[in-house]
Amino acid sequence: MVEIPRIPIGERVDEGVDWLTDNLGGFFDLVADQVRWLVDHLEDLLLWPPAIVLAALMGLLAWRLRSVTFGAFTFVSMLFIESMTLWEESMSTLSLVVIATLVAVAVGIPLGIAAASNERVSSLLRPVLDFMQTMPAFVYLIPAITFFGIGAVPGVVATVVFAMPPAARLTELGIRQVDTEVVEAAESFGAPPRQVLRKVQLPLALPTIMAGVNQVIMLALSMVVIAGIVGAGGLGAEVFRGITRLDVGVGFEGGLAVVILAVFLDRTTASIGSSGRRTPPAGTA
Repeated sequence: MVEIPRIPIGERVDEGVDWLTDNLGGFFDLVADQVRWLVDHLEDLLLWPPAIVLAALMGLLAWRLRSVTFGAFTFVSMLFIESMTLWEESMSTLSLVVIATLVAVAVGIPLGIAAASNERVSSLLRPVLDFMQTMPAFVYLIPAITFFGIGAVPGVVATVVFAMPPAARLTELGIRQVDTEVVEAAESFGAPPRQVLRKVQLPLALPTIMAGVNQVIMLALSMVVIAGIVGAGGLGAEVFRGITRLDVGVGFEGGLAVVILAVFLDRTTASIGSSGRRTPPAGTA
């Protein structure tokens, strides 16, 4: 019987991680400091007004973007989070989600634009995104802890890697779905490629792009809860505390607060996408 030799992939990965830690430690420290600064300041900003004031502002935003009913639901549900004494934890989770989402979108959308513009980039990017989406979420925490230690920073970094693929995929899809006749009409009027992208393709692809942003937010929210295991804090820490103590009540309250945040973020971003312009603005050329 032929014995298949073992391929030491794990050892090679460990050697690569050790090399990165030894040679790029200063860079990782710089990234950690910047991410920690952003998360801490956003959390302080969210916790600065009284809970009822921020709940009212969030309700007003929900009303303006969607409906009066959803605005009232948002206001009441946010006060419900405060009544469970989970307001600080919820704002900590919200700050982590916002920072991770902004970074993931800032990386994913340009990658999607590049993939839509170049078939070679698209063919190279596709398997990478497949790998990123299918890798179990917990695996991302291991190198993140190695590079950035314990706390919010590895949670944000792992969340960015885990949640970024939908932004790139749906940006590429949205641009590719734009009617070629509309693009050709803009080009026939002398619009350069950059102007066609900015004034024709991106506005028409906005609903699909916002669907990608919506998926990024949902994945980020789920990953941030998992990141509570590595000390990211927030609602993830509450859920993890419920698991370790077998306390169903604590875990349920933390999970319920996560659901409320998820509904708010999902509906508001979906409303932004649905209100996107589906026809190119006047004077494109």
